[in-house]
Amino acid sequence: MDPGNLTGVSEFLLLGLSDDPELQPLIFGLFLSMYLVTVLGNLLIILAVSSDSHLHTPMYFFLANLSFVDICFTSTTIPKMLLNIQTERKVITYAGCITQMYFFLLFAGLDNYMLTVMAHDRFLAICHPLHYTVIMNPQLCRLPVLMSWVMSVLHSLLQCLMVLRLSFCTVLEIPHFFSEIKQLVQLACSDTFLNHMVMYFGAGLLGGGPLAGILYTYSKIVSTILGISSTQGKYKSFSTCASHLSVVSLFYCTSLGVYLILGVYLSSAATQNSHAGAVALVMYTVVSPMLNPFIYSLRNRDIKEALMRFFRMASIKMTSVLVVKKCP
Repeated sequence: MDPGNLTGVSEFLLLGLSDDPELQPLIFGLFLSMYLVTVLGNLLIILAVSSDSHLHTPMYFFLANLSFVDICFTSTTIPKMLLNIQTERKVITYAGCITQMYFFLLFAGLDNYMLTVMAHDRFLAICHPLHYTVIMNPQLCRLPVLMSWVMSVLHSLLQCLMVLRLSFCTVLEIPHFFSEIKQLVQLACSDTFLNHMVMYFGAGLLGGGPLAGILYTYSKIVSTILGISSTQGKYKSFSTCASHLSVVSLFYCTSLGVYLILGVYLSSAATQNSHAGAVALVMYTVVSPMLNPFIYSLRNRDIKEALMRFFRMASIKMTSVLVVKKCP
């Protein structure tokens, strides 16, 4: 069927990672496992922070918000992918496509902003320790989180409204496992110049701005740490931001891989359905949120102790309930 204008688009086809039927059970099991680990790991971080008064600090408040965003981020793409594999259907409705794209952009933007806010928090803790408790009071902690939500909501809404104005062709195959905006725009038959301009703006707003802020804060942090005279003091200061630095490196390396390999947002000549592109997308959307809880918990004694106390209290409550039920 020759490409042509289509006025009433009802659905798109998500081609996924592979067309090989023999690989579908393996892909389903692998992604289901990674999704469950992601949700469980980030949920444990949230429970540890919320249940332990020792962790009611700005750093862990931002960490709990990041964990919540990571759960939502993976939940926008993986459940639909698993459903398509299970039902052997690759269809996503037009409304479902726009909705998925909206929430993907929303939580991707929030990931960026939350990492930036956490970098600023570490900057204040290391570079201005005497003023830290005054500056980072509960009200000011909520303000950057609220602003991150507002900016992300407005950006994703703008991008979706720009897509809604497009008319599409009869070739409605998206060569990914979710509704990626760049590929969706490339399927349009109408003029997409304004869409690309808005995407360039979004790339700078969500990518360049936060990254520049993180690089600036870490330049100040490194300068401050190098000025500390004792080796123990340098190690203690660096250890407070080592986990965040690891998460930032993982997030931006994978997102940069997506941009370079697929040309997402930054190039109109994207390499479609390539193996390298699929790996980059999986790393960006699944692996990075899955590893974040491990990065923060394995090197963090406070998180591990909070989790131990949480499980201890949960086991005591469970034992008490069982004892009460056994009593006549």
